[in-house]
Parts: sequence; C-alpha cells; structure tokens
Amino acid sequence: MLKRTPLYAAHVAAGGHMVDFGGWEMPVNYGSQIKEHHHVRQDAGMFDVSHMTVVDITGAGAREFLAHLLANDVARLKTPGKALYSCMLNEKGGILDDLITYFLDESFFRMVVNAATRDKDLAWITARARDFDVSVTERPELAMIAVQGPRAREAVLSLLPEADAEKAERLQPFYAAQLGDLFVARTGYTGEDGFEISLPGEQAAGFWERLLKAGVAPCGLGARDTLRLEAGMNLYGQDMDETVTPLESALGWTVAMQDEREFIGKAALLEQKARGVERKLTGLVLLGRGVLRHGQRIVTPGGDGVITSGSFSPTLEKSIAFARIPKNAVDSCQVDIRGKLLDCKIVRPPFARNGAVCEGAI
Repeated sequence: MLKRTPLYAAHVAAGGHMVDFGGWEMPVNYGSQIKEHHHVRQDAGMFDVSHMTVVDITGAGAREFLAHLLANDVARLKTPGKALYSCMLNEKGGILDDLITYFLDESFFRMVVNAATRDKDLAWITARARDFDVSVTERPELAMIAVQGPRAREAVLSLLPEADAEKAERLQPFYAAQLGDLFVARTGYTGEDGFEISLPGEQAAGFWERLLKAGVAPCGLGARDTLRLEAGMNLYGQDMDETVTPLESALGWTVAMQDEREFIGKAALLEQKARGVERKLTGLVLLGRGVLRHGQRIVTPGGDGVITSGSFSPTLEKSIAFARIPKNAVDSCQVDIRGKLLDCKIVRPPFARNGAVCEGAI
C-alpha cells in the first residue's frame, strides 16, 4: 500500500494528479507541469517534500562520526544553522546517497536524505554509528514544504510572527534556524531562492492553506524535476548511484580529500583520481527538434555515453539533458533517438537559475 503525507487530502482537493513516487502517493502536477515550472521561475510555488527523511545525529561524537561518514568535511560547519551538501559513499567510492547536513550545535546535527534511499541510508548510518558516541533518530513526525521562487521568501515571511520573520529574513543561503515549531532552511532544489520548512505533520495542512492564501501556487514533482535539471542539480538513482563516484558525477567539488581526514570511500577516490577519471557528467542541449530522455545513447569520437536525465526545458524552450560521456568529449556530440543521430551541444550546467537562462547554456 502506498504511503501518504499529511498533505494528501490537500493535494486531492486541489486536483493533484497522484502517482506512485518511490512508494509514496504524490502529486506529479495539478493540471499543467509547464505552468507550474514557470510559476516557480517567475513568482512562487510550493512542493510537498514530506516524503524526504529527516535524521537527527546527536551526542558527543556527532562531529567525529559525520567526518567519517561523509565525503564533504563537516569541519566547515562552524556557525549554528550552517548547512553542508555532501555525498555518502560506500567503500568503493560509489554514491549511496546525496544529502544535506545542518549544524545546530556540537552535539546536534540534522540530515535530510532522499525518500527512495531511506531504508538503505538508515541501515548504513545506524550500523556505522555503533563505533561512535552518537544516537541516530529518524523524525517521521515531521512534514516538509519547499517554497521556491523570486517571491517565495516574501510569502513565507508574511505568515510568520514578527520576531521569527526577522530571523528568517536574515538567513543567508544554506543556513537554517528553528523558529518555534518550524525548522526553516534557506535551501532548495529548483535553482530559485526560497525556504524548505520542516514542521509537525499535524500543522502541515494549515500552513499549506495559509501559503495558498498568500498566493503561492501548489506544484507537483514533475515541475520539480524540470526545475532541478535546468538548475544543474543531480537526481539520485539517475545521474548518480552506487556504481559511480562523485568524480564521475560532476560532484568533485563536494569531496574534501586535501587533509588527513579518513572518510568512507576516500581510498577508492584517491586511487581513481591517480589512475584518471575516464567519464564525466555534463550537460547537453539538443540543436534540433526532439526530446532528450534518460537512457538514450550518446555518440562521441571517443566512444559512446548515455543520457542520465533529459527533458524539454520550459525556460530554454529546448530539450536539455545530463549525460555521462568520455572525458575527452567536448563541444558537440550526437544522440541516438529511434535510430536517428541528432546533433547536440555539450555545455556546462546549470542551464537556468534565478529566473533566467545561464550564459553558455544555448
């Protein structure tokens, strides 16, 4: 039986087209995915992301544990509320998941991991926590709403008590604060400004309704996918998984290997780096008509590659994609669409952010 978030009834009442999303009954759209996409780029939209998993890491050994668990370095988290994006790797350097970790104090860190990897992640984290003075606590009672777009922060601030609104307004990107019952983070998965807000599940429907009255449009996971693709953000299970490393997934910037810190997967990454990375994840723009899709074959002079994520881009009005291709491929390639080889331009993502097309994307 599919799981439902506390906002299920609100989605149905708003005409949400509900689908199976990793075992959750979630809205893919409310009528027009393209309209929802544009609303986030131009105004303010909100997404139910309560299927994401919140995990609290507490105890005297929390920082030491996370320094071992994550490829990025939690030593960078010095100011309460600061967030860090990182991959969690297996011993071979393969990506178990990508996640955000928030530093609240020296004995309290919060992680948000992907819904589809919940069981695997919790088992992995719990098993490795046994050697450290930490507790691992899932927070299933929390719902999460992402409010994104150029007017997103304004809309959320209008709903908060004055003192909390002032604190939320001062939040810098990639910082969070606990404001009453709301854990407000200035993060997102769309390439637009906004907040991701965790709150008790029983309060979610009421807060969602207040956002609706403030003019924030409900948006489904379909628009969230095209927005994150335009913004150059990887999707776990497509653009990365346990079979590839961050160095093959345009995520080398999230790995801190310069110091003596030993983290899970570091030895494998150092070996791969010394040997030379043979594949890279990059962006593609289709030069003609057609739609780029996951799994399509890419042809380059140095060998074949594959599209990991692809879609029509509402902002560019072109078909765009991420593809894993030979490292020496530059400038152009071809995609095999139903037996026809069509020309593509190789570009460096992002394609669009902050309401506009990025330079070099077209």
